[in-house]
Amino acid sequence: MKNNLCTDIGYMSLTHYGEQLCGDHVEVVDKLDEGSCVVVLADGLGSGVKANILSILTSKMISTMVAADLPLESAVESIVQALPVCSERKIAYSTFTIIKIINNERAEIMQYENPKLIMLRDGENYEIPSSTVDICGKQISLSNVELKENDVFIAMSDGVEHAGAGNKYNFGWKREEIVSFIETLYGVGFTAKTLTAILLDETNKLYDYKPMDDATVCTIRIREREAVNLLFGPPSNPDDCSKMLSLFFAKHGKHIVSGGTTSKIVADFLKRPLTMNLLYHDPEIPPTASIDGVDLVTEGVVTINRVVEYAQDYVGENTRYEEWSRKQDGASIISRMLFEDATDVNFFVGRAINPAHQNPNLPIDFSIKMKLVENLSECLRKMGKRVIVNYF
Repeated sequence: MKNNLCTDIGYMSLTHYGEQLCGDHVEVVDKLDEGSCVVVLADGLGSGVKANILSILTSKMISTMVAADLPLESAVESIVQALPVCSERKIAYSTFTIIKIINNERAEIMQYENPKLIMLRDGENYEIPSSTVDICGKQISLSNVELKENDVFIAMSDGVEHAGAGNKYNFGWKREEIVSFIETLYGVGFTAKTLTAILLDETNKLYDYKPMDDATVCTIRIREREAVNLLFGPPSNPDDCSKMLSLFFAKHGKHIVSGGTTSKIVADFLKRPLTMNLLYHDPEIPPTASIDGVDLVTEGVVTINRVVEYAQDYVGENTRYEEWSRKQDGASIISRMLFEDATDVNFFVGRAINPAHQNPNLPIDFSIKMKLVENLSECLRKMGKRVIVNYF
């Protein structure tokens, strides 16, 4: 029987101080329909352009081969034979960690010279049984583990362990100290991206904000699927209101209604009062409202435009996390529901034109409601969400 688990994946890098390009690279190949994915973290020898090219080459070659169902051992053999060896140090020009999630039921892990993968289960460090295999003269660590909900995997390059060397720590940030740091964050329910960002922020701090090595973290969190449904605007044909709302409320999961006219239509459909909240949590974002039976009711275009801004930042540098993760305005609440709670997002988008949105003097080009949905959907897909957009 197919389980209801999925993977939440987030990764970020710090670039060696003074370098333009990062010598680490993460490649993810998702097979969402199969509940499977391949994640490869490669660390090119040294830093700069050469390391960057080698890490990209390594991660892309491995992920492509494994995603095409080539056995892990065969993929690793191919890459080991292809990778050049440093003539002076006699070591490979790239190290790697491979995590293959199969049917959201188990994980196959292969590691070569990268820091040992960290796994948390039930809030504590879980030592994954492993064996060593010889592939073309290279000692490769091999592990298999059955997955449980809330398992967390953290892969990293050695730049994380080197943090603080000669400064706070004589020999860098030890594995057990990293594990203890992560264990304190486990129960909060952070997304994989946020866990990654917190760990890298601490790494950067230990480097005194001048990393002397490339440092990369990739977090995989195993979680249950959760749907969030967002209704945005009335249908172009008023006769389709009942059809659109029936389909919307038939969907499992949380329900968000965005738009003044839309919320009135929903209140009439549900035969329940629409109650306005007059408190402005953000002077730029209209206040929310409430309808019994709806998880969140907000204004439309202004609010969604802010959500798009947060989403574009989140898939980039994630510098605005402190804004939307704590504030209580409609855009921040939607952002938390879509970015953190949801694994599946279903949009129900009405094509009716609101005359107020055609005013050229308004600060936002309100004629691009469809573009907002398109941009938001694109960002959510980059976050690994399943996104379906229905137009009416």
